[in-house]
Amino acid sequence: MDKYQETMQAAFREEADELLTELESALLELESTPDDQERIGQVFRTMHTIKGSGAMFGFEDIAHFTHEVETVFDLVRNGKLEVDKALIDLTLQARDHILTLLHEPKVVDEQQGLGIIERMKILSQAAEGTDQEPRDEATPEEAAPGVGDLVCYRIRFQPNQNIFLSGTNPLLLLDELKGLGECTIVADTSAIPALEEINPELCYTSWDIVLTTVKGLNAIKDVFIFVEDDSKITIDIIQESEAFDAGPEAKRLGEILLDKGDIDRDKLQRVLKEKKLLGDMLVDAGLVTNEKVEAALAEQKQIKATREKRLKDDTASSIRVRSEKLDTLVDLVGELVTVQARLSQSSSKNSGNTDLVAISETVERLTAELRDNAMSLRMVPIGTTFSRFRRLVRDLSNQLGKKIELTTEGAETELDKTVIERLNDPLVHLIRNCIDHGIETPEIRLSNGKQETGTIHLKSSHSGAHVLIQIIDDGAGLDLEKIRAKAIERKLIEATAELSEREVYQLIFAPGFSTAQVVTDVSGRGVGMDVAKRTIDNLGGAIEIDSRPGQGTTITLKIPLTLAIIEGLLIKIGEDCFVVPLSTVEQCVELTRADVEQSHGRNIINLRGEVLPYINLREIFNVAGDRPPVEQIVVTRTENQPVGFVVDEVIGQIQTVIKTLGKMYQNVDGVSGATILGDGTVALILDVLKLKSVAELNDA
Repeated sequence: MDKYQETMQAAFREEADELLTELESALLELESTPDDQERIGQVFRTMHTIKGSGAMFGFEDIAHFTHEVETVFDLVRNGKLEVDKALIDLTLQARDHILTLLHEPKVVDEQQGLGIIERMKILSQAAEGTDQEPRDEATPEEAAPGVGDLVCYRIRFQPNQNIFLSGTNPLLLLDELKGLGECTIVADTSAIPALEEINPELCYTSWDIVLTTVKGLNAIKDVFIFVEDDSKITIDIIQESEAFDAGPEAKRLGEILLDKGDIDRDKLQRVLKEKKLLGDMLVDAGLVTNEKVEAALAEQKQIKATREKRLKDDTASSIRVRSEKLDTLVDLVGELVTVQARLSQSSSKNSGNTDLVAISETVERLTAELRDNAMSLRMVPIGTTFSRFRRLVRDLSNQLGKKIELTTEGAETELDKTVIERLNDPLVHLIRNCIDHGIETPEIRLSNGKQETGTIHLKSSHSGAHVLIQIIDDGAGLDLEKIRAKAIERKLIEATAELSEREVYQLIFAPGFSTAQVVTDVSGRGVGMDVAKRTIDNLGGAIEIDSRPGQGTTITLKIPLTLAIIEGLLIKIGEDCFVVPLSTVEQCVELTRADVEQSHGRNIINLRGEVLPYINLREIFNVAGDRPPVEQIVVTRTENQPVGFVVDEVIGQIQTVIKTLGKMYQNVDGVSGATILGDGTVALILDVLKLKSVAELNDA
């Protein structure tokens, strides 16, 4: 296989992944609205595109398999087959099989694939009332010409005069065309007879349409699929993607009319000898109607507008970039931030050198802009991740005999791609836990005065440098006494321990903790919640739980926007520097010897009438040397509780490029990473949540 073919196949896999994700969402929506023609058309077009592109790029097995599913949904579109749960189940199985063919062809269960095809054929043959073989496959050129490329089409639509009698409204077809891209429509009313001769049940109007779209030829043909046999429809390509960028200017009016066949060349040449506007001359001479001139002018105008937009507006196009290249770009920007910090430090020491100071300030400004732009490239909406859980909720609720609806909010909230990828597993565990332990069976819900269908609501929103993700269910809630009893049984706490509600809720994240009476393939081993907690902790986030018995539970994840570059507070203990994430810092206050004496050996301070516990980092890190007479307390907030960290000196705010630690240091409690300072020295980045836990263990 040559390099070009490998590249094209990789591009097809990426596109197919997106299409299969959209297909799953469309099928799950179609299950609740089986008569939704737009969703039915979306499923058909997705299968059509995967089939055609698959055949084009050497995935014949995918093309052959997808053809059978496409055939069934063609019958659904034609009203010969109804959408029901069995069809949705079968199509979801087909979708999963295509995904396996795409990425893991060596582990494909061929018998399962043959079984799906056989059941699809049975459905299509039953709907057709015949044992005929399905229709021939389209060639790759027919399947997806121009998909992904901007192409301008000229469409002439002359419906059969009896189109109204079949129940079809041509205006709805035109509206569907508008949804495919930039569209100009001109009605040709020249065939409408005098008023006394009009039959109100007949259609006398035809339309000339200019459509600029990336959807491809088949998407246009699909619009007219129900009327193509009885109507006159011509679809021609006016201009393709490359021509918009580097091709000739839009054609003249006469050339357009010649291309459309509205006038012959000899008549056009005779008229061109006159010194008048061409359009007016052609109409005056009776060679074309005013509507045909108007349609040609509309085509000319749209070609010019599209060309100008392509040339002047870079946002009109997009390219695919492999995530590895983005990661490399962010790493390089991180190195640049470090060098810029060194430059700023050098310029501050040489403030008399005005040229150096000016250059440093300019580099600092440009580096900040470059950093922000590089980070924005890795930001993706969380809605894609949310949509994946519809399938999980559907399949698991069916398995457990429950009725559950998944709703989402804030799908447009953006997060770093790396963060989103690592969030998938903990969210799966948390949602599975809601389904299994939270939502009751329909019978129990009805007996408790609830609707038989439970709800799981996924919500996301920005909160400063973090994103809040909430999993909210309206189930039974958490049983505090049951959790406490299980924790005592597993010796996680003493029987006499006094815990707040929040502390009891946190027990469910302990390794091996589970309140399930029976171990099933869904839950009971006490692994899922522990995994979720550790993953969130490793991301530098936090989990909070709020629950009301009989009403439901809300689990809130607080996740940092990015793991690459953060704002930090640079502190110093002895000769060593450390960084505290600025998003956790609330304020800094002084700690004098008098404050220490007043606390009588306890690590607390009176902060404006409130008691603030603090942790002495010099003691935690065993830093030798004398403490300064006046220390600083960095006040942070973790899990909604304030806690202070005593340091020798607060240097100030710093832009921190996070570097991962080596294998020997990855499990050091209280340290999440490291960064390189402007002078080339290394500073550890502190994990305030872990440091708090370490201090509590030391006190115990």
